[in-house]
Amino acid sequence: MLKGLVALNVWRPPQEQKQGDSTVKKVAILGLLILFLSIAQITLARPLKVFVSILPQKYFVEKIGGDFVEVAVMVQPGASPATYEPKPKQMVALAKCDIYFAIGVPFEKTWLPKIVATNAKMHIVHTQAGIEKLVMKAHHAHQGESKHHDGESEPGSDRQTGKDPHVWLSPPLVMQQARNILNGLETLDPSHRTLYQANYKSFIVELVDLDLELKRLFQARADHSEFMVFHPSWGYFAHAYGLEQVPIEIEGKEPKPAELKYLIQRGKKIGTKVIFVQPQFSWQAAQTIAQAIKAQIVVVDPLAPDWANNLRQVAVKLSTTLR
Repeated sequence: MLKGLVALNVWRPPQEQKQGDSTVKKVAILGLLILFLSIAQITLARPLKVFVSILPQKYFVEKIGGDFVEVAVMVQPGASPATYEPKPKQMVALAKCDIYFAIGVPFEKTWLPKIVATNAKMHIVHTQAGIEKLVMKAHHAHQGESKHHDGESEPGSDRQTGKDPHVWLSPPLVMQQARNILNGLETLDPSHRTLYQANYKSFIVELVDLDLELKRLFQARADHSEFMVFHPSWGYFAHAYGLEQVPIEIEGKEPKPAELKYLIQRGKKIGTKVIFVQPQFSWQAAQTIAQAIKAQIVVVDPLAPDWANNLRQVAVKLSTTLR
């Protein structure tokens, strides 16, 4: 009797069996759809693969992109953006890159077209767009002399050279670069627009606060505003805070004997106590001048990864020498 009851509970008419099978199939199909959607969401949620030219850009992009960007840097520590050549493994990584943030440093002129050729789908953003670049000037005699309008020589007169690419060293100009970075991320990844915009606004507040902090610091300086550097990296920084850099080297060219003589005279005249050099270039000419005018050599790196704190440290060193 019990066996019969069990059999009665399990057995179903053929019509009900078909309905049950149909329900199972629907549940299975629904489960597969959910699985596919989950995989799609995971794929879409992966960080954007980003390349930048220099380390400070990594700081900017991560400030805005947060966890939704995975940033690789082209110019490695100790190398110069003027002469850098990408490594083979970097070219391989670029083939899988989603977006490249350029900034106008010299190596890009040669390599950016080659980089684009590795990945036609890669989005290129020129973060320096909209910035009016300054003309770099060598504040010393070129090959010992320059010409008056009347044809006479004038040792020590300014000569114009190329455009200055060091736009990342001015907080006000980084605000424009931040807007270009935001636009690039929004274009490529609109699903996270709200997050990018919130991060951008927070970053702008940080930049405004840093700018005000540096302005207050240099308000306390003495009347003279000139400082001597080996490589002319700090032109935009100087422009933002009412200073003037006096470069020793320009466009990769070491000063000639007549230029060294002029720079020594100039250093004595402006009371130079410190000559700023950077890790990417030789310090030999700077050391020669420093010995002649009894100045110190101080290393400052325009490509330091901790961008904001680096600017603060450089500003303190500069303001101290100008008092």
